[in-house]
Amino acid sequence: MTERLTNPSPAAAAEAAVGPVPCGAAAEAPLTQRVADAIRDLIVQDQLGAGARIRERDLAARLNVSRTPLREAIKILAAEGLVELSPNRGARVADPTPRDVRDMLRVLGSLEALAGELACEAASDDEVSEISALHYEMLAAYARKARLDYFKLNQRIHLALVAGSHNRPLIEIHRQLNARLYRVRYLSNLRNRTWPAAIEQHEQILDALTRRDGPRLATILRIHLGNTWIKASEVLTPAADWRGDTD
Repeated sequence: MTERLTNPSPAAAAEAAVGPVPCGAAAEAPLTQRVADAIRDLIVQDQLGAGARIRERDLAARLNVSRTPLREAIKILAAEGLVELSPNRGARVADPTPRDVRDMLRVLGSLEALAGELACEAASDDEVSEISALHYEMLAAYARKARLDYFKLNQRIHLALVAGSHNRPLIEIHRQLNARLYRVRYLSNLRNRTWPAAIEQHEQILDALTRRDGPRLATILRIHLGNTWIKASEVLTPAADWRGDTD
């Protein structure tokens, strides 16, 4: 009998989920991957909060799967850095410090800036067209205020842009680091007052890419990731906890 994954909560639904999964993944992913996608969505939306213990029995019942694919899914998320495994304490949702988040975003900003420059040189016209199509899908999700759909399309754009660099070491390092920041990047999208500004920056990103203007695209991407830290820091911790931490 084939085991099925069901998502009782709309927030946990993950149709065509794309987080740190490589672009172009099959629409019908293996069960373990679909369980990982569902858990990832629970984590990014704080239904499984930072530092929370992952109770396998409860989560398996919630997702209507056995504990075998659940455990394999947890291993996937542990490899991504969203979950921490301990021999004595089991699995917990990762809870990086604000300083760790800030430092990772600084590195990610540099990686994406370099990827943008390289993509302007190396990306094919078809790849640029695909990023443009994703951009307009993202705008449609924005118009519907479908925040999770918007975020996933946003991530697909960033991953496709990096893939357009055709630099394998850069793509791999970015994929690993971006996976660890997946929840944080979602949290940064919760700031309604800055959502229009993020859309405007994505318009600039697409324009610079289309014009093959590498230096301009690199500058925009650095600013874009810097804004991600500013927005995320407001959600992660009170201002007094991080603004003075500049050493």
